[in-house]
Amino acid sequence: MSQEQPKNPLHGITLKQIVEELVERHGWEKLSVQIPIRCFSDDPSVSSSLKFLRKTEWARTKVERLYLKGGRKRRRA
Repeated sequence: MSQEQPKNPLHGITLKQIVEELVERHGWEKLSVQIPIRCFSDDPSVSSSLKFLRKTEWARTKVERLYLKGGRKRRRA
């Protein structure tokens, strides 16, 4: 009895790829304005952001929505 799930637009994209692309697209300063969390404004790094976002569902949801809102780049494997 498996339930079908709607198509997930983030399937196959890691959180690290999402954060790196958002930083490339917006920069840390603009990213911290759009999503006001400390890991984006105080000594930001991909590593610290990943640690926080993996533990904090509401923040991860905001990051994923911003990523989807801006459209994603096609990455080659």
